[in-house]
Amino acid sequence: MAETKKNILTYEGLKALEDELHDLKVVRRREVAQKIKEAREQGDLSENAEYDAAKEEQRDIELRIEEIDKILKNAEVVVDEDIDSSVISVGCTVTIKDLEFNEEMEYKIVGSTEANSLQGKISNESPVGKALLGAQKGDTVEVETPAGMIRYEILDFRKNSR
Repeated sequence: MAETKKNILTYEGLKALEDELHDLKVVRRREVAQKIKEAREQGDLSENAEYDAAKEEQRDIELRIEEIDKILKNAEVVVDEDIDSSVISVGCTVTIKDLEFNEEMEYKIVGSTEANSLQGKISNESPVGKALLGAQKGDTVEVETPAGMIRYEILDFRKNSR
């Protein structure tokens, strides 16, 4: 049997998933059940768009609940106390400088399930995330991209506290 991939999560990511799961199970299920009930009361279900939409929403909610349950079942939470604070690791916020364009950027390194580029969260499995792991302030890392090699200088990093 293939080994199940561990989902690396920060404490913040774990809490967000647990909150979402609770909301889906307690609030959203009740809301969609009410929508289905109201749509049924309108009579003929064969041409009832509200009923179809509510059933589709119900299916989406159940799929997301199942997805979160799988993530949490295989979750490995990064414990702040276990992080070596002398090098960059999952859970750290890193300030880097693109040496070609002289641009500063800040990223938080998280597990792949938490990654969200719009929020400045990059996966430990991404090319940049992989290159940063284990590095220190002052180091220069190189990242292979489709556009070629990019070099970043690590200006600073910090362990995130809860």
